[in-house]
Amino acid sequence: MSSPRPATGRLYLVPAPLDFGCEAQAPLTEVMPAGTLAVAARLPCWISENARSTRAYLKRVNESHPLAQPLQALQIQELPREVHKKGDHGGQFDARPLLQPALQGQDMGLVSEAGMPAIADPGSSVVRAAHDLGVAVVPLSGPISLTLALAASGLNGQHFAFVGYLPQDASERADRLRQLESLAHKTGQTQLFIETPYRNTALFGALLQHLQGHTRLALSTGLTLEAGWSRSMTVQRWKKETPPALTLPTVFAIGR
Repeated sequence: MSSPRPATGRLYLVPAPLDFGCEAQAPLTEVMPAGTLAVAARLPCWISENARSTRAYLKRVNESHPLAQPLQALQIQELPREVHKKGDHGGQFDARPLLQPALQGQDMGLVSEAGMPAIADPGSSVVRAAHDLGVAVVPLSGPISLTLALAASGLNGQHFAFVGYLPQDASERADRLRQLESLAHKTGQTQLFIETPYRNTALFGALLQHLQGHTRLALSTGLTLEAGWSRSMTVQRWKKETPPALTLPTVFAIGR
């Protein structure tokens, strides 16, 4: 007689702090709920955007919530590199093999380098696969840069869209900005987007160059860090200000 199949584990969506890649780091217990850290500390299996950053995160977790197993004993699987480049929300990547530990009864964590996995980051394929396999999905509380920036923007928080990264080509980026601005003015929909930190200054310059003066532009940079700030004003007013330092991760938003 075959032994019964173990109960299926759960897939926990574990947010990470927003200070990935920053020189300064916020105390983990000040930006992450204790309940989230407690769950992270006990999980034996992980699916991650980057195994190295996941180990660094769990090392920080261990300082306040001791890990149930030594760090080197944890099973950490990385999402394939092509998922990072092309995204994994279109259904092309089959993440079901990554969830074998959950099918064998182990609880698992899904984590990105910063913020909530599958929100402006890879991971949706894993969540979709979990639903298809009957694995319970449990999102945990933690910082999400997009919603923090939206709340701090003073723009429409009931009708908004995250449009990811804008084109790097200057002409294509200008066209895209005008499209988003037109949409924001016609519908009232706030448009949120991000950029790699070293390109933030160039994007900010393009915004001032190509947007209309009465369009409202909001910036939230270094969210949850002591040096972080949020400001929202018209493009016309931004042009009169000293250009801000934008070396930290920044969320941009435009609207009316």
